Amino acid sequence: MRSMVWPFLAAMGCGATAAQDSAGKRPNIMLFMVDDMGWQDTSVPFTPEATDNNRKYLTPNMERLARSGMRFTQAYACAISSPSRCSMLTGANAARHGVTNWTLHRDRPEDGRNDSIAMPDWNYNGISRVGSINNTFVGPSFVQELKDSGYHTIHVGKAHFGAFDTPGESPHHWGFEVNIAGTAAGGLATYLSERNYGHDDAGNKLAPNAIEGLEKYWGTGTFATEALTREAIKTLDKAKKYNQPWFLYMAHYAIHVPIDRDPRFYRKHLDRGLSEKEAAYASLIEGMDKSIGDLLDWVEANGEADNTIVIFMSDNGGLAASTEWRDGEPHTQNAPLRSGKGSLLEGGIREPLIVRWPGHTPSGSECDRYVMIEDFYPTILEMAGIDPEASDHYGHAIDGRSFVPLIDGTGDPSADRALIWNYPHVWGLEGPGIDLNCAIRKNRWKLIYNYATGRKELYDVVSDIGETRDRAAELPDLVRQLSVELSDSLRSAGAMRPILKSTGKPLPWPDAR
Repeated sequence: MRSMVWPFLAAMGCGATAAQDSAGKRPNIMLFMVDDMGWQDTSVPFTPEATDNNRKYLTPNMERLARSGMRFTQAYACAISSPSRCSMLTGANAARHGVTNWTLHRDRPEDGRNDSIAMPDWNYNGISRVGSINNTFVGPSFVQELKDSGYHTIHVGKAHFGAFDTPGESPHHWGFEVNIAGTAAGGLATYLSERNYGHDDAGNKLAPNAIEGLEKYWGTGTFATEALTREAIKTLDKAKKYNQPWFLYMAHYAIHVPIDRDPRFYRKHLDRGLSEKEAAYASLIEGMDKSIGDLLDWVEANGEADNTIVIFMSDNGGLAASTEWRDGEPHTQNAPLRSGKGSLLEGGIREPLIVRWPGHTPSGSECDRYVMIEDFYPTILEMAGIDPEASDHYGHAIDGRSFVPLIDGTGDPSADRALIWNYPHVWGLEGPGIDLNCAIRKNRWKLIYNYATGRKELYDVVSDIGETRDRAAELPDLVRQLSVELSDSLRSAGAMRPILKSTGKPLPWPDAR
């Protein structure tokens, strides 16, 4: 049964003020980040009623987490992985940190091509805490602040913070004391141990995105998701002996392509009537869900459940761009949301977010206020008892806002707040809302502006979640107002714009058209 926001709390926020953590202990924090998971790639509904997609997938441990925590039905990230993860770590909006597309190789922008438009000179080397590399944003790290305040910090899985051969590629650079399998790679070569996770038998990488550090599992039949989970549990076994709070960033490569079949679950989904491709994708999702369950089991078995915050999130929407359907069948779609990864329509940026904070999140509750990926920085620090306003930001602005008031029911940081996206790139896949766009969400309205064409789309994303009705022609005053606010925000952040090749000049801001 769907739990509603308590009516008497709606004016203040989404939760209720509760007792302090037991015995004054600082909480452990587990941030479970999934790669490319769409808003509907789960049996947990984030809509008023379960959808066909919800019924397609089996995620009993996400359901378990939702029953004991709070679902956020309007949680946002960037449309591409690197921008989201860089915003999460630094608290800076992507328009500010300038890592607006995906990163991989040093000094090599991973942009598509356009005959008449050039991409801006963006920060394709990623983020860093030192200014030693060109095209890099130098910013803070909430993980470093956790470590400095006494937390044991653990990274497992995908990093994707900086390009290869830059300081930011290493999770250790960001304050993680333990790093398992985190590199500059934004995806994986294969989930299969039979293929050594992308290495030959001599240990040489067959692709830059081969998973590192899992050699002990080569040839054992252990799916990568399971191998990473086992390693995470080993780090927690060790952390328990330290007598200090821990922070685990469990950043699975799942459910990113390739759509390898997880043999533990694949046959079950075929027998449920899914196609081979759908069953393979559903097996990736269920394997990821089992990982959640294994980690929840660990905190319960070790007496840490009442003192462990669990946060579940995805870095961008499910991959549903048309050119990826090379065999004629998509492996996912995000309905009722429109489009998918790479798009500034809701399917590319709205994410499943669940938070369980014992003593703070009412069980089975729901929050319909919006939050953004950069909000994790001040939120996690506040959860850890660190004053975000007093912490060391290395002189940089933090764009994120703590959503603890939404959890505790003490305020609404989303009220009249403008969320900003900037994607001044050609990605290389096709689909609505993809390529050369920027956008603003404020209250119920979202404006999308295309740098190349000058087109502006206006949607009421509260009443029209599928963005089926463009209201721009009906509401020109609102379009102008949002265009000015979007442009002012982008200029203030130092955002970059694509360049018209014929003139060498940046394309106009939204308020210039």
